[in-house]
Amino acid sequence: MSRLWDKGQPLDSLIEAYTVGDDPTLDLRLVPYDVAGSKAHARMLASIGVLSVEELNALLSSLDDVLAAHDEGRFIITTEDEDVHTAIERFLVDSVGAAGQKIHTARSRNDQVLTALRLWQRDAVQAVREALDQAISGFMDFAAKHESVPLPGYTHLQRAMPSTVARWSLGYASLLRDNAHLLGAADAVVSSSPLGSAAGYGVPEVLPIDREGPAEELGFDSVQLPAEAAQSSRGKGEATLLFALSEIAGDLGKWAWDLCLYVTAEFGYFRLPVAFTTGSSIMPQKRNPDVLELTRARAHGVRATLSEVMAISSSLPSGYHRDLQLLKGPLFRGFDETVAMLEIAKHVMDGLVVDYAACEAGMSPELHATEEAYRMVKEGVPFREAYRQVGRSFRGGDDEG
Repeated sequence: MSRLWDKGQPLDSLIEAYTVGDDPTLDLRLVPYDVAGSKAHARMLASIGVLSVEELNALLSSLDDVLAAHDEGRFIITTEDEDVHTAIERFLVDSVGAAGQKIHTARSRNDQVLTALRLWQRDAVQAVREALDQAISGFMDFAAKHESVPLPGYTHLQRAMPSTVARWSLGYASLLRDNAHLLGAADAVVSSSPLGSAAGYGVPEVLPIDREGPAEELGFDSVQLPAEAAQSSRGKGEATLLFALSEIAGDLGKWAWDLCLYVTAEFGYFRLPVAFTTGSSIMPQKRNPDVLELTRARAHGVRATLSEVMAISSSLPSGYHRDLQLLKGPLFRGFDETVAMLEIAKHVMDGLVVDYAACEAGMSPELHATEEAYRMVKEGVPFREAYRQVGRSFRGGDDEG
């Protein structure tokens, strides 16, 4: 089968490879969602008389075959296919003939890909929620195991006030938990169905279609109206999800930074199991916290995917533009990286060792300076005077900060 847009003119091979890009690989994760959208669309076409019952059943069976081939790793998207939509239609035409040629009635690849991406995103949000919950449980469990262990608190990377290992860990659990609200927004913004908006201006009224039925079947909350909003919304859903992922990644990057310091000999509050570290090719004594350093770096990578998506989508006029094809790469990459970071955080927290003696030794007297000032306040000394008196009793106490 030729390309869906092919009108018989030749296509330069270098142009073809450049414009197709990574879609044959990226689109493999959209196969189940394009199959679901195609099934709902086929049922709608049968309901308005475009497909017979026999054609509908043949298409549904063939779409099941697509899904089975995909699950077994046998479904291939070629450069000639360009994308998942053409590959599936080619499969249908080869399998059921004329019925396969009818399934593109009343839709465009524009609303197909947007439908598949929104279905994928809703599942992605749930997957991140589950990984997030697991990571939070890791921080909570770590806090419960080390509830009474003291730990210096820092500002400006200098000892500031007393804290505990538990409160340090619970702080990250709280930060991560807050991101669930952002994930809710990432789900809500893709909760309306673009299917039936076609290229972005709907289907001519000569063919009355039902958009509500497929939307309900696919689990959308509503139909996106008017059709003109669909393609102009490209990038908004992706950016909303990537913002949530960027915040999660940022929290984990900060956590990794803390641990990079705390596992050094200079701090020594925590230790990574030997199996969690790597070595040096020249220095035989080294055990390096590469897992933490790469987590810190990956946090920046996830935030870069948000910048990439916003840069591509925010500078366009309304309607569909081929630029939007390039949103998939950073979207999937940001998702994959964030889930991997959450899984690693849980694993590290499960194995992290606390050096109780080092934590106790780190509780130097200046950590209690603020407490001492407030003891004087309770005795009637004005705070500013108490602040000065306590400050003078410590080296550098007259400095600001």
